[in-house]
Amino acid sequence: MPNNAHLFRKSAICLALGTAFATPVYVAAEETGEVAVEGIERIQVTASRRASTVQEAPLNITALDGDIMKDQNIAKVSEVARWVPGLTIPDQGGRGGNNIIVRGLSTNSTGPSSDGGTVATYFGEMPLDVDLRLIDVERVEVLIGPQGTLYGAGTLGGAIRYMPKKAELDVASIEFNGDVFKGEESSNAGGETSLIVNAPIIEDVLAVRASFNMYNDPGFIDYAYTVREGGVSNPNPDWSHPGQVAQNIKSVADANGEEVFTSRVAIRWTPTEWLDGTLTYLYQNSEVEGRTVSGYQSLGLGNQLRDYVGKYEATQRYLEPEENKDSLISLDITADLGFAELVSATGVTNHKNDGQRDQTDLLIANPWSYETFPTFSAFTRETEDYNSFTQEIRLVSQSDSMFSWIVGGYYNKTEENALSEEYTPHYAAFVGSNRADDLEYLQFTDNELVEKALFGEVSFQFTDAFEVTLGARFYEYDIDSGSAFSLALWDWESDLIGTTTEFRPEKVTRTSSDGDGNLFKFNANYRFTPDVMGYVTVSEGFRLGGSNGIAACPEPLPAGQSLCALPSEFSYEPDTTTNYELGFKSTWFNNKFHFNAAIFNVEWEDAQVSGATTENGNLPYTANAGSANSHGLEVSSRALLSDSLTAFASYSYAKAELTSDVIGFFTKLPSTNPAYNEYSALDGDRLPAAPEHQFSFGLNYSQEIFDDKMLDIVYGITAQSDIYTSAGLKAEGEALPGYALSNISATVSEDEWSVTLYVDNLFDKFAYSATRSTGKAAGFAEFPDEIINDATTDMYRAYSHYVVSPRTIGVKFNYLFDL
Repeated sequence: MPNNAHLFRKSAICLALGTAFATPVYVAAEETGEVAVEGIERIQVTASRRASTVQEAPLNITALDGDIMKDQNIAKVSEVARWVPGLTIPDQGGRGGNNIIVRGLSTNSTGPSSDGGTVATYFGEMPLDVDLRLIDVERVEVLIGPQGTLYGAGTLGGAIRYMPKKAELDVASIEFNGDVFKGEESSNAGGETSLIVNAPIIEDVLAVRASFNMYNDPGFIDYAYTVREGGVSNPNPDWSHPGQVAQNIKSVADANGEEVFTSRVAIRWTPTEWLDGTLTYLYQNSEVEGRTVSGYQSLGLGNQLRDYVGKYEATQRYLEPEENKDSLISLDITADLGFAELVSATGVTNHKNDGQRDQTDLLIANPWSYETFPTFSAFTRETEDYNSFTQEIRLVSQSDSMFSWIVGGYYNKTEENALSEEYTPHYAAFVGSNRADDLEYLQFTDNELVEKALFGEVSFQFTDAFEVTLGARFYEYDIDSGSAFSLALWDWESDLIGTTTEFRPEKVTRTSSDGDGNLFKFNANYRFTPDVMGYVTVSEGFRLGGSNGIAACPEPLPAGQSLCALPSEFSYEPDTTTNYELGFKSTWFNNKFHFNAAIFNVEWEDAQVSGATTENGNLPYTANAGSANSHGLEVSSRALLSDSLTAFASYSYAKAELTSDVIGFFTKLPSTNPAYNEYSALDGDRLPAAPEHQFSFGLNYSQEIFDDKMLDIVYGITAQSDIYTSAGLKAEGEALPGYALSNISATVSEDEWSVTLYVDNLFDKFAYSATRSTGKAAGFAEFPDEIINDATTDMYRAYSHYVVSPRTIGVKFNYLFDL
């Protein structure tokens, strides 16, 4: 391979800086997803439902190919986000979930499982909400801005597509990848291995591609203050007395470790020149030991434990493991009908979740007298089962005329049920309950959602330089929900069947809701020269309404403790976004310098907001909160400075804020309280969870050594400004400081193999990426009215910070056998 050709392949490391805003100049798609050009390489994409390159796609898109992800050690979507201008995913480790945010469009907290729901994720053609290991992936496409017309629900802010490598019909190969790494705070080394096999069965007709990957991260957070035996051990001993601590408390090192097994088998069949079908089975099993949270300086000033907690120590009383099993079976069929391409995508997904978490703080924070039991502690076990069937059919015109179109239909049916079991070890005997298993609270929810839609786009090429596209989507949905709860220590005999955790049918409350709507899109783009163009887009996105999954309050409300939802708290309505965007894209100096920019203004109506708590039981729920706005700028550039040196940079600014008041949202205090503004989300309050400023910069040096080998040295830095943990810093919100992370790697490679030495978080930066709960859960509420149980404030431990991974050093190797 000539030196320049190798450089062009590697220089695609220009990463997220391929944010593209261009006219649809259609080119032939290659199996590799790459287009051979001189200068900076252009990555093939299909996000517009037509084949083009990043530079030519008629939408704001960033694409990262397999080489980019290898060179930057990118293996999950939170690592992708660091290189995509306008995309934010606060890193919460394997136990936290993904809160994917585009352009600051988030009204949720930064806490666990607070997925903003404004970005939809896809595996190929199928919607798939999984934190997927990016193994054997051709590329990742990130669509910035609402994508409601072509991609449907959940695309208020955009969409992310994981595009797997196709089975090759004429190449037999085996690829082996390995990775051994050691974190600065880890006791043991971690590793990752993968095997990828491509095998033609009938040349040019039938082939199989299979990949298997095992990832083992030993973790670096110590659960240093867990109880030895729940309900027997004192969770709050005299921390200055080593004997008392040793008798009651145990420390578990590296308790946020993670093991992930990912596999995919794809069978591709092309019986004729006009028909191409792929049957895929994808499976991922993730076992996480605990959260990536730190209790360092996060406890109340009166809590004696505060003085003992280290930077990489969690303060939970119980371990918090979680297991996720995800599977997808999909069938994609593409048929060339001449006048149009017919695409049929069918998929069945299943998600199973089983987790445990410390629940002590919620119970002792309320005036229910749990603290009178001297060794009180509690934990919750949660299970979830989610099944979904999706079918999409679309026709994409293929004529050479000035008129082109896309038309399609979409159907999805999703069924979900969840069970939450709250246990208080040995507390039943203390209060004289005959519930032998110490089940204190039980909550059941199920939901069935059916969504249908018709969509399409029409484009007209007025001249060779000017094109206009109009798009629309018409949708309707029906939701049926059931819920029930039991305070099992006292009334389980009337709620449950025997001593099981199954509710009597008459105790399940059922509700239903439905809705419909339409979305529109307008795009006009003009090419001033073959290498310089501009565009304007007006696009809409939407998110379905739903149930909060909290059992409805019975009538009349029983005396004593109740954890339930009032009618106003039970469900929430759909919300929508409208994006106004003006973009510029340019290529200079014979494709050796790219510069792209866009300004945007996004209006958000009926924004879904989390953070309120129910009148009964202080359970968090989601509600609609008026309106919000985000406006700003995104810039990206990349340059081939010489045959050996490539530079890339990006910058984004998003000012995202509420544009209407939500009085008293964070509390139930009366509006006459002079401090009510501290408990309200107000017009002008900055939205939480995302920085206003993001920046990335990198250099790639490539040089031939030892006559036939290549050396690639890559340095990259990503930086962000501070983030708010609640809207306007209300209700004990805080501003988490901004930070920068540096990575460096050196790769030696030949055609068949490569070896890479890398360092992530080069300068071992300690930084907070998100928070769990609020300061009130640490016992330092800003106003006395917020504290319900004064006797327990010095015991709270629920407030903590998610932290970025410390410095990690590793070695990767790859070998490809062509058979």
